[in-house]
Amino acid sequence: MRVFFTHLNSLIIILISFFFFITSSTSLDTLTGTQILKTNQTLLSENQTFVLGFFRGSNTKYYLGIWYNNINPQTIVWVANRDNPIDNFTGHLKIGDNGNFVLLNSSGNPAWSSNQTSAKNPVIQLLDTGNLVLKDLSDTTNNNYLWQSFEYPTDTLLPGMKVGWNLDTGTEKHLTSWKVEGEDPSSGDYTLKIDYHGLPEALLRRNQTVIYRTGPWNGERFSGIPGMKDNTNDLKYNFTYDEHGVWFSFSVTEPSLLSRIILSSDSDGQYQRYMWIQGRWNKFSYTPKDPCDYYRHCGPYGVCENDASPICTCMQGFRPKNQEAWNLRDGSDGCVRNTVLNCSTDKFLHLEHMKLPETSSVFMNKSMTLDECGSLCKRNCSCTAYANIDIRNGGSGCVMWFGQLFDMNVHRPGGQDLYVRLAAADIGSSSSNKNHRAVLAIGITLSALVLVLGLVAICYLRKKRQQSSRGDQRNMDDLKLPMFNFDTLMMATNNFSQDNKLGEGGFGSVYRDNNHTLV
Repeated sequence: MRVFFTHLNSLIIILISFFFFITSSTSLDTLTGTQILKTNQTLLSENQTFVLGFFRGSNTKYYLGIWYNNINPQTIVWVANRDNPIDNFTGHLKIGDNGNFVLLNSSGNPAWSSNQTSAKNPVIQLLDTGNLVLKDLSDTTNNNYLWQSFEYPTDTLLPGMKVGWNLDTGTEKHLTSWKVEGEDPSSGDYTLKIDYHGLPEALLRRNQTVIYRTGPWNGERFSGIPGMKDNTNDLKYNFTYDEHGVWFSFSVTEPSLLSRIILSSDSDGQYQRYMWIQGRWNKFSYTPKDPCDYYRHCGPYGVCENDASPICTCMQGFRPKNQEAWNLRDGSDGCVRNTVLNCSTDKFLHLEHMKLPETSSVFMNKSMTLDECGSLCKRNCSCTAYANIDIRNGGSGCVMWFGQLFDMNVHRPGGQDLYVRLAAADIGSSSSNKNHRAVLAIGITLSALVLVLGLVAICYLRKKRQQSSRGDQRNMDDLKLPMFNFDTLMMATNNFSQDNKLGEGGFGSVYRDNNHTLV
C-alpha cells in the first residue's frame, strides 16, 4: 500500500508539473488561451525579428512592449500599457474568458486590455512585421485579425503601419511621443496627426499648439519635406485620401531592411526616419530642423527662406505690417498688400519652389487642370491663390485658397508652383522693374562686349603697326647707300673729267666710275 501511495504521489507531481508547463510556457511566437506570459518570458516572431515581453522604465515599473531582437541598445517600437504600468514582476499577460487578451497586475486586476469581442479559439501571435495580433484559429481567413497592435501606434511607425482617419467610423490613429525619450514611455507632449480638413496634411503639436506643418501631399511627398521623396528602391511612401479615409504609411520591398519613423520628444519634438545599417541606426531625415520649418514663422503672406538674410521676406506686392519689428528680424506679424485688390483687373504672381500655404480651409478638385483652376480662381473675387494638387506628369488637380496665406516656405530644390492674386498695379510695376532690369542687363552686357572688342582691335592694330615699323626699318636698311671720301671719288671719276660726266640734275652732276674703284 505504501508503494502504491508513493507511485500515486509521483504521478500527481508529474501531472502538476505537466499542467504547470502547458499553462506557463509559450511557443516562440504564439500564446494560446491556456498559456500566460510572465514578466520574465517573451514571444519571438518566426524569423526572430521582433520580441514581445516586459521591460522596466526609469520609474522601475513594468511595461508590456515590442522591440527589435538582437539590436543594442534596446529599440522599443510599441508599448501596450504606456499610461498604466504594473508595479512589480508578478504581473502577466493572458487571454481572458471573453476572448480578449489582458494584462493583469500583481493584484490580479486588469492594467490593460485589447477590448475586443469574444472569439471561440483565440490566440495571440507576434508577426515578423512587428504586429501583435489576436485571431481566432477557427477562422481560416488570412489576415482576418480581431485585434492588432498596428491599429494602436504609440511613438513609432513601422512599415505597413498606418496613421490617419477612418472617416466612415470616425476613428483616428496618430503618433504620440514618449514622456522622456528612452526612459519614460508614458504619453508625452508631442503628437503627429493627419488633418483631413481641406487638403490633408500632417500637423506636429506640442500639447494643443501646432509647431510644425508638413504641407499637403503633392503626389510624391509632403510639399514641406523635399527630402522625403523616395531616395531608395527599397523604400516607398504611401498617402491616400478619399471620402472613406485619409492614411499615411510607408513600405519596404526588402524585408531584411529595418526602417522606422518615430516621433521623438528630443529636440523640441521631431519626426525622424531611421534605417539600420552596418550595426547602427542611421538618421536619414528629420523635421523640423531649421527656423523656417516652424509654424507661421513669417506670419500672413510672409515667405520664409533659410538661405536668405533675413529669412523672412514679403512677396512682391506686399510690405511688412510692422516695419520696426521686421527690422529687428521678427517677421511674425507678416505682410500686408501694397494695393487693394480689384477683382476685374487682378492678376496672379507666379512663385516657384514653394511649400504650399496652410490648407485646412481650401477648395479642392482632383480632376481640374491648372488652367481651369486659374480661371475659376480669377472669377471668384475671394480666391487669393491657387495651385496644382499633384505635381506628377505635368501637374493635375486644383486647390484654391480664400483669405490670408500662412506658413509659406521656399525649398530649393523642391517645393512647387503657387499662383498668388495681386492688384494689377503691383504686377505691372513688378513687370516694369523686371523689364528695366532686363534692359539694363542687356545694355551692360553690350557695353562690356564693345569694350572687349575695342581692346582686341587696339591690340591688333598696335601689333600690326609694330610689325610694319620693323618691316620699314628692314627696307631702309636694304636701301642705305655706302659713304665714300673725296679722294676716292676723284680717282673713280678721273678728277671729275668731262669724259666721265653722264649728265646733270637738280642735285648736281653725275659721273661714271670707269675704273670700278667704288665697287
